[in-house]
Amino acid sequence: MKILIVLNDPPYGTERSYNGLRLAGNLANKHEQTQVDVFLIGDSVACAKAGQTTPNGYYNLERMLKPVLRKGRVLLCGTCMDARGIKEGEVAEGARRSTLDELTQLTVDADKVIVF
Repeated sequence: MKILIVLNDPPYGTERSYNGLRLAGNLANKHEQTQVDVFLIGDSVACAKAGQTTPNGYYNLERMLKPVLRKGRVLLCGTCMDARGIKEGEVAEGARRSTLDELTQLTVDADKVIVF
C-alpha cells in the first residue's frame, strides 16, 4: 500500500506537523508492506531544516523524519523553500526538493492521502 502524508503547518507552534510525522513514523515502523511518503508544503518545509536544536524532553522534527526516510521519501515543495529562504543544502539528509508536478503524481499513485 502507498500512503502519502501532506503536511502544511510549521514544525513548532502547533502540533499538526508533529502528529503527522508521528503517524508517518508509526506506519513506517509497524507496517512492512506500506510505503509512506511525506510531502512538506507551505510552512512545513521547515520541518526538514537540518541542525534543529530543541530543549531536552522536547520533540525534534528533524529526527522524526528518519523512520520515514528508511522506507519512503520526504519531499519539500521547492517554491515554498524559496519563499522561506531554505536552500537545498540546508535540509535533513535524505530529504529533497520537489515540485507540484511530483506532488500531483504522488497523489494519483497513492492508495491513501492524509493531510495535516
